[in-house]
Amino acid sequence: MNLIYDLNKEECTYAFKNIDICLNAHETVGIMGPSGCGKSSLLYVLSGMRKPTGGTVYYDDMDIDYYTLNEKANIRRSKFGLIFQKHFLIEYLSVLENVLTSINSRKKEDIEKAMNILETLKISHLADRRPGQISCGQRQRAAIARALMNNPEVIFADEPTASLDHNNAMEVIHILDKFKEKATIVIATHDRTILKNTDRIIELWDGCAVK
Repeated sequence: MNLIYDLNKEECTYAFKNIDICLNAHETVGIMGPSGCGKSSLLYVLSGMRKPTGGTVYYDDMDIDYYTLNEKANIRRSKFGLIFQKHFLIEYLSVLENVLTSINSRKKEDIEKAMNILETLKISHLADRRPGQISCGQRQRAAIARALMNNPEVIFADEPTASLDHNNAMEVIHILDKFKEKATIVIATHDRTILKNTDRIIELWDGCAVK
């Protein structure tokens, strides 16, 4: 599988090339490498947010490009949990309201579920605050809570601990590890210390997998 930038130019730039990955159920996979090596681009392609230049992404034995844009968006909402380097929280909504946006519900049982996740992430006391009223690390925890609300089958996490100190980062990874019973977890990071409990690590260098 390949992803090429500047495809129509004389000199093309590879985000990544010749990548062949099979994600197994209930495993944690680390994608390791320095900034600019193609980690984020690979997550975007695996989650159906970008189309590879060459190769195919399969989900449930179906080429993900056979789905319409709406169908792919529905898969991401109902099957995938997405955690980005930037939290992308909505500034005028409270933390709790941001978490509930992933399922578009205000039912009592969903509010209780959201509060339980926030409690697990130790930010339930911030549920009524807006993103601008909490720290960067707390905003990232809120984004993680949002990603966990729909009981995803696959969690794609792009540098999920980048804004956290080491102790808080390990705590967040420990929380994600608990979800391995329900989901496959893919973590892209440059920090090898948070990948010590992963089932396997794929190392990228200049867009290529290093064996």
